[in-house]
Amino acid sequence: MPYNFVSRLLLPTCKVGRRGLLLLAVQLLLWPALAQMPPSRLVPFRRASLWGYADQQRRLVLPLRYDDAGPFVEDIAWVRRGANFGYITPDGTALTPLHFTRAANFQRGRATVELHGETYQIDRTGNRLTATPDSTESAPETDFMEQGDLVRKNGKVGFRFSVGHAVVPAEYDEIRDSYHGLLFVRRGAKWGVINQKGKLVLPLEYDAIRATPANGYAFPIIEQAGRFGYLDADGKLLVKPQYREAQPFVGGTARVLTESRQAGYIDTRGWEFFKE
Repeated sequence: MPYNFVSRLLLPTCKVGRRGLLLLAVQLLLWPALAQMPPSRLVPFRRASLWGYADQQRRLVLPLRYDDAGPFVEDIAWVRRGANFGYITPDGTALTPLHFTRAANFQRGRATVELHGETYQIDRTGNRLTATPDSTESAPETDFMEQGDLVRKNGKVGFRFSVGHAVVPAEYDEIRDSYHGLLFVRRGAKWGVINQKGKLVLPLEYDAIRATPANGYAFPIIEQAGRFGYLDADGKLLVKPQYREAQPFVGGTARVLTESRQAGYIDTRGWEFFKE
C-alpha cells in the first residue's frame, strides 16, 4: 500500500444538546476540501499488477506503466514505480520526477512528500514550500445532534425529528447522527440506518458504520464479518461488504483492498476500476 497518510476511520461521537446555526458552522469547518472536489474524469485503473488511468466508462486512457497510482485531486495524481513516487497531470505529463519515498494527495494546492528522510510540502508546480499552511484543524466534538433530539425510555433510546413528525421508537441501544440526513442505530452489537421519515432503510446486520469528515459524511463505510463496503446517500447498500479495507471517497473515487490483497478503486456508482 502507498504512503497516502490516510489513517483508520472512526465514527465521530455525537452527544445530545442544543442545535442551530452553530451546528452548520461546525459542519462546514469539518468538511475538508477533498470531499467537496468534483469527480475527476480519470480514475486509477489496475490490470493485474500494473496501473494506468481509465475514463468513466473504464476505457484505458493513460497506459499501464505504474506499480501504483492515486486519484486525480486538483488535477494532479501521485504515481509510483518501484519504491519511488512522483506526480502527473491528466494528460500523463510528469509534474515531478519519480523520486519521493512518500507522496500524498493534493489538498488546497499542496501535498505532503518525503525525500531523503525529510518530510515537507510541495505546491502545484512541484516546488518545495517553506511556509506552513493556515491552521485547518477539525472542530472539536460537539454537543449537538443535527436533526432532532434523543428520547430515552427504560434504558433504550429513540429519536424525535425536529422537522416533520417522524419519531423513532425508544428501542435502540445507541443512535448517532450521520450528519448527512440519516441516523445510525444500534441494537445489541448490530448497526442499521434510519432515514428522515423514521424508516429503517438498512437492516440491523452490520458490525460498524463509519462516516467521516474526509467523506463529507457521505458514502458511509460499513463493516460486516471483517469485510468492508459502502452505503449510498440514502443509506442503502452501494457496495456490499467484500473488501479487506476501505478508505473514504476522494474526488469521486475510493481506494479498497480486494480479497487477494490487491489495491483498487471504485467510483460513486460502485463500479470497480480493476481487473485481477
